[in-house]
Amino acid sequence: MTENQPVAITISREVGSGGAYLGQRLAARLGFAYLDREILREAARRFDLTEETLAHRSETVTPLWLSLLESCRFGATAVSYVPPPLSTPSDGEFFQAESEVISRVAGERSVVVIGRCGYHVLRDHPRLLSIFLHGGVKYRSKRIQDLYHLSEQESLQMIENSDRERVRYHRAKTGNNAVEARLFHLCLDTSTIGLETTEEVICLCLRERFGVEVPPYCAGPETSATT
Repeated sequence: MTENQPVAITISREVGSGGAYLGQRLAARLGFAYLDREILREAARRFDLTEETLAHRSETVTPLWLSLLESCRFGATAVSYVPPPLSTPSDGEFFQAESEVISRVAGERSVVVIGRCGYHVLRDHPRLLSIFLHGGVKYRSKRIQDLYHLSEQESLQMIENSDRERVRYHRAKTGNNAVEARLFHLCLDTSTIGLETTEEVICLCLRERFGVEVPPYCAGPETSATT
């Protein structure tokens, strides 16, 4: 292993804990590639589908009844017959395509990967720093309300749905518990130490472990794309 080899940062997170925000900041600060929506875009291209077609499948598990329905959808009668849609990838095929994109890019250059079980996909990467970000519900709810202009009730529902779905997704794809601390190198509570300190802790680890040169901290605004 040499200091010239790419570094991979994977960020798993609870919604509203600042994972995408910190991922974008780290990528820009360090000059790393940033992989989030780009993974979906490349996977969609492989299946000759639009991003919108697959967006709802990202980091979710398709229910069995829906998988069966999509695989054998026909019109009810000859008069109302509608040709079945072009086949869409199974959950396994979609996950495999996303994993291949992550592995390819991480093998070519330093990268920040958001979600999609990146810690598991890149578990054999020689210069991996895997991170799990979490936070108190009140903190996460407040961030979601501010970023997406939602009510408190809507933000709490979003948190409940997202947390439940991510547990199912990780269990289905890796057999792991999505919030198991031993799966990650760093587990940080952003609601306790704040986003700025979280960023600096991650940068300190990169300097100490891999000798990464880290530019000085520079504050920046949050947007609805950086939860």
